[in-house]
Amino acid sequence: MTDTSQPLTQTVSIIGAGLAGSEAAWQLAKRGIKVRLHEMRPHKMTPAHNSGQCAELVCSNSFRADHLENAVGLLHEEMRCMDSLIMACGDKARIPAGTALAVDREQFAELVTSALKAEPLIEFVEGEVTEIPANGLVLIASGPLTSDTLYEQIKVLTGEDRLCFFDAIAPVVDAESIDMGICYWKNRYNKNTEEGEAGDYLNCPMNEVQYKAFVKELVNAEKVAFKGFEDIPFFDGCMPIEEMAERGEDTPRFGPMKPVGLDHPETGKKAYAVVQLRRDNRMGSLLNMVGFQTKMTYGEQKRIFSMIPGLENVEFFRLGSLHRNTFIKSPALLNNTLRLKKDARVMFAGQITGVEGYVESASMGLMAGRFLADIVADKEPVSPPSDTAHGALLAHISGTRVADFQPMNINFGLLPAGKKREGKRRFSRAERRRAVSDRALATLKQWLEE
Repeated sequence: MTDTSQPLTQTVSIIGAGLAGSEAAWQLAKRGIKVRLHEMRPHKMTPAHNSGQCAELVCSNSFRADHLENAVGLLHEEMRCMDSLIMACGDKARIPAGTALAVDREQFAELVTSALKAEPLIEFVEGEVTEIPANGLVLIASGPLTSDTLYEQIKVLTGEDRLCFFDAIAPVVDAESIDMGICYWKNRYNKNTEEGEAGDYLNCPMNEVQYKAFVKELVNAEKVAFKGFEDIPFFDGCMPIEEMAERGEDTPRFGPMKPVGLDHPETGKKAYAVVQLRRDNRMGSLLNMVGFQTKMTYGEQKRIFSMIPGLENVEFFRLGSLHRNTFIKSPALLNNTLRLKKDARVMFAGQITGVEGYVESASMGLMAGRFLADIVADKEPVSPPSDTAHGALLAHISGTRVADFQPMNINFGLLPAGKKREGKRRFSRAERRRAVSDRALATLKQWLEE
């Protein structure tokens, strides 16, 4: 895999072996560049991680939609075009999840870790980084759970205070403890299923009385208190289920508990609301509660989630939790190739830059790796065009007004719009999105060739 044809002797230091740091290390090593990869886990753990493996997934096991009518599906495909380690391992560890790309967490992390440790140009350095290296090229990919000591160093380096938001994690349950006489397997509208297949999502149906009682308990539940941090916002993509309930009784029913397209496969009966669970590992022995991120106390989670039909006696492998995420004021600090304006030898990548999501974090690590490789080879790094998914994310990081800057998932709103009609024929939304994706992939191909 490693390209040793170039006589490159400079070593790049990468702080953090999460999704972004792992991808960047891979991109550099395959171009013949030495990497010193720092990771504090397992010597010092974060509030959300459980192991010292590279690229451990903590909030969910889903990379979200994997088709070109969705912006994250476009990002997947762009990364595959650029030989992404994260996408290659994600594809190998894939488990059924309808049109989404979900992975077996443990297998995925093992695949990434094994690939990186097999690279002779990657040196692993264990332990917390308490000082940013004063010499050489440095990539800070320490993620949203950056240690306090390192973040104090980042504040000194950038001259900026941090920004924060809360991120929540959904529970994972033991599949054998679910009452399968009540629940049923089905994908919404039977999408991505062959004739005779049940589906990839386990559905727990609720009638109106059950739903309203459930929502009432969510609103009144005891939540984890964060004292001085109550004013820090939640990221909308990981909104706790009880926060949704507080916004209105029907809010969950139009969100993660939406029953549309999930009529009972045998009776044809439509539920008032549905709780969905998705496989969390390849064996299907563990299931995670889709969209059920929560900040409720552990006792309240067990009490209230047992109100869900079929989960009355469920056993929890992992209860939901809450952690604080950190990101920097990237538009003020970084250029469009992720380099620090105050110190061009330092680069940032991953969620700490203000992208949100597994794939987005890894994609910025991929870009950072390519940019650093150009710098080592005495070339000026060039950002991909803004009508690609990668270019659009880089433009968000570096070009948004600082006052408006917030964490962002990839979405079609960040890319130039496609044509709405041709002659008298008006294109459907799916057709417009597919056209934007096709254009992006063609542009990326040209950028790579150049």
